[in-house]
Parts: sequence; structure tokens; C-alpha cells
Amino acid sequence: MIRKILPGILFFFLFSLAGEVFAESGITSDVKQTIDKVLEIVSDPELKKDPILRREKLRQTIGLRFNYKQMVMRSLAKNYKSRTDKEREEFTGLFKRLLENSYASKIENYQDEKINYVGEQVKGNYALVKTQIVRNDGTIDVDYKLINEEGKWMVYDFVIEEVSLIRNYRSQFSKIIKTESYGALVSKLSKKINDLEANQNKDSENL
Repeated sequence: MIRKILPGILFFFLFSLAGEVFAESGITSDVKQTIDKVLEIVSDPELKKDPILRREKLRQTIGLRFNYKQMVMRSLAKNYKSRTDKEREEFTGLFKRLLENSYASKIENYQDEKINYVGEQVKGNYALVKTQIVRNDGTIDVDYKLINEEGKWMVYDFVIEEVSLIRNYRSQFSKIIKTESYGALVSKLSKKINDLEANQNKDSENL
């Protein structure tokens, strides 16, 4: 089974209160805007009564800021090149559902935290937005890597305390493909997603 990878990354991204912004910046503002929208959805009392609709709205909001194609290309690495167009499309869909459902299960555990935007680096079509999560027990550095495609800056990786989300996926995916097969990886991802979605449906029935 796919191990749970960097469980706090998406939690921090989605559920941190917007704090200080180091300077006016379009790229940083885009990231902040997504976080603010997510907080609005999570805090909406009416949507709390309809968890399925709430999660759908969250998926739509996050989908506008995540570049799933880039994430898949980088997580599969050399194995991406050997995949057919149909396989790439299928895997991208699975990867998208995996990330969506991974953070969805954490929504109900939302607690107020603060995020400060402390820096930004831009090099051509790539950017890095540096933030710090301020908690009662200290601060955590979280960086967002973005790529500009067709004039829109999209997140393709998260780095928390110098540990990359995509690098972790790449390591695990590569190991499974090497020791088993690409088909085995797809099966494991599918099972993981089905389990997450089954739990989601069970939770909504219990409300």
C-alpha cells in the first residue's frame, strides 16, 4: 500500500490562516487567494451541513491552483516517458483524486493557524513562494514551487522543512514500478483512492 506521504503538507497549505505578506506580489497573492478561498469554504456553516458539496467546492478551488500534469511528470520521472497517452491521462486522473481525497479527510480537523509569506523568488517561468507556518509550538517552513504556463502560475510541488512532496512520491513510485510493475502501482493507487472515498461516503452518512 502506498505509504502516507508528508501528511502535514496539504494540511498546512489548506488550513493555515493568512498572515503577514512580505510585499505586494502577483504570484504570492495568487497563492494567498487560493488559501483564503479554501478557508472561506471550510468555515461556511451551510457547507458544513453538506460535506459532499463542500469537498467538491474544495476540489474545484484547489484544482485551479494545482498543476497535476507537472506533478505526475515529475513524480513518475523517467517512467512517464514510457507511458502511452492513455496511460498518462489515466494516471493523472488517479493522482488528482489521490491528492484531493488525502486532504479532504483532514478538513474536519481544521484548527486556526497562521501563515506568513516571507519571500518570493522568480526565475523565468519558475517561482518559489516561501512561507512560515506559525504554531503554538514553533514555526514550520513551507515553500511552494510554481510554474508559469500560459500566463498562469500553478503549484507543482510543496517543500516542507526541506522535504519535497513530489520527491517522496517519485521515490515510492519508482520503487514499486522497479520491484513490481507499473500496473501494480496503478492498482495500489486505485485501492488507496477507493478506501479514501469509501470513508468519505461513510462519514457523510453518519452526519
